[in-house]
Amino acid sequence: METVHKQAQAKPEQNGHAGELAALNQLLGTKLTEEQVYFFALRLCDNHTDRDAEYFARADLERLAALFVGKTGLFDHSWSARDQAARLYRTELEEEPGVVTESGEAGCWLKGYAYLLRTQENESLIAEIEGGIKKEVSVSCAVARSVCSICGNDIHDRSLCSHEKGRLYEGKRCIVRLAEPVDAYEWSFVAVPAQPMAGVVKGWAPKGGSLRQVLAWADRDGAWQKELDRLEQEAAAGRQYLSTLRKEVVRLGLLADFGLRGEQLRSLTEKLDAEALEEMKKSLEEKLGQGLGLPVQLRYARGTGQNGGDDGSFVI
Repeated sequence: METVHKQAQAKPEQNGHAGELAALNQLLGTKLTEEQVYFFALRLCDNHTDRDAEYFARADLERLAALFVGKTGLFDHSWSARDQAARLYRTELEEEPGVVTESGEAGCWLKGYAYLLRTQENESLIAEIEGGIKKEVSVSCAVARSVCSICGNDIHDRSLCSHEKGRLYEGKRCIVRLAEPVDAYEWSFVAVPAQPMAGVVKGWAPKGGSLRQVLAWADRDGAWQKELDRLEQEAAAGRQYLSTLRKEVVRLGLLADFGLRGEQLRSLTEKLDAEALEEMKKSLEEKLGQGLGLPVQLRYARGTGQNGGDDGSFVI
């Protein structure tokens, strides 16, 4: 049996989710209120190959999901009661649609839901989680085997496996599956995780809400809101410019008499971006300038008593 530490990421979860509070009280047998509890979620580990050329398979993550419920959160894997900071109360497997890992599995990761009490001692930790300072996390667990991807044997059994993690063998990299977890010890806030994606990952922003609603929850100092205001103003100006440009292209298209009705031209311009519309406008202007050019109305004679050859187009 081998003890391993693997890392991930985390992000604050906003209080106010009655279902989560009910799940927590059911697990603990308590009657905690929303005012007493701070929630956050963690990407504990995934089935991607990490910096150590190791990975968990999906089956291993499913085992870990059950093992990690109720496990405590520490700092830097310091196994001391003084360093207990938070606790997991439930876990679930999250899918990564369209992602395939190096081992050939569909991408997925283990999400943990954690809580800590809103006490005076925890105020600084909550602020650091909210501010993204405390983000990376690492899990500590025990696995039964470390399986070599080249030969299928335990990589620690040198009588059966002579391969080295990370090395190429006939074009295939040696990676190690941390197989058959037998226990989960704890998870910790760390500085540098082995799994780059591990850590605080998601807040309880309004589900299905607008971007401004999400920013209202996450943007504490209002800086993102101001940036969004500026972007919305620029977007409105851009939409107005495109609308004017499309109308002008339709007008020029009708003058050029392509045999298309106004509705057809409008439908065509709706599919074009600004660059294509500018090119089309330029082309139409050139066509109309060549085909519909009007003769000069007045042309003065080159000399006294000489009539201009084109003056007949304008008679006084």
